[in-house]
Amino acid sequence: MIHKITAIYFSPTGTSRREAVTLAAALGEEIAEIDLSCPCRQEISFTEGDLVVVSGPVYGGRLPSYMTDKLKDIHGNGAAAVTLAVYGNRAYEDALLELNDCMAEQGFSVIASAALIAQHSIINEVAAGRPDAADEKEVTDFAAKVLNKYASSSSSRLKVPGDRPYKTWTPMPVTPVVSDHCLKCGLCAQKCPTGAIDMDHPQQTDALKCILCMRCISVCPEHARAIPSSVRENLAQKLGPLKEIRRPNEFYI
Repeated sequence: MIHKITAIYFSPTGTSRREAVTLAAALGEEIAEIDLSCPCRQEISFTEGDLVVVSGPVYGGRLPSYMTDKLKDIHGNGAAAVTLAVYGNRAYEDALLELNDCMAEQGFSVIASAALIAQHSIINEVAAGRPDAADEKEVTDFAAKVLNKYASSSSSRLKVPGDRPYKTWTPMPVTPVVSDHCLKCGLCAQKCPTGAIDMDHPQQTDALKCILCMRCISVCPEHARAIPSSVRENLAQKLGPLKEIRRPNEFYI
């Protein structure tokens, strides 16, 4: 019997949370949520009998280092985990394996995993509208298989794609630009998980702290923040062929 179901996510633009909550809700009627985008640090512990769904975005084939750092504050103590790597239709490469390794190091037993497609956070035309109704049904169907495996107490080792050592992550050398529409409301600074935006001068973004998670752009009420147009155009050209591809979700159990 599952004691408690918790959705844990780092979800700057909302899709990783949506995937985590969709799966968690299909696993049980009552769920708790832990949002890793909160800059506060808090030690959280689970126990055997708990089940967590952990979801995060893929950046260049890796998990954001911000997320892996925040997960170090969460301790499984034998609790079961289902891991979700959410990516924008290109590739998830080592991210799912990295997430599984991270959860195992924190004392969780990873019983199932999935690599799920979501609308690309920068080039929205790629995987536009996903996850859609068909994707959500797949996740709900996956939940039934997860419950069966949990009930069986299977100790089979889960294998997912990926390589060790993980690929080297190369950050994009760019930060969002700010237009004259900025009202200096400070919402972007409040919501930035890494504290890269100055509250008093929100037009300034610390390039050493920014992880280009797109949260500031997604929450700006005036649409005053954006990726530089030249960068967006180059990325759109690179990812252009992916607009016509409906890449499938992948499930491991």
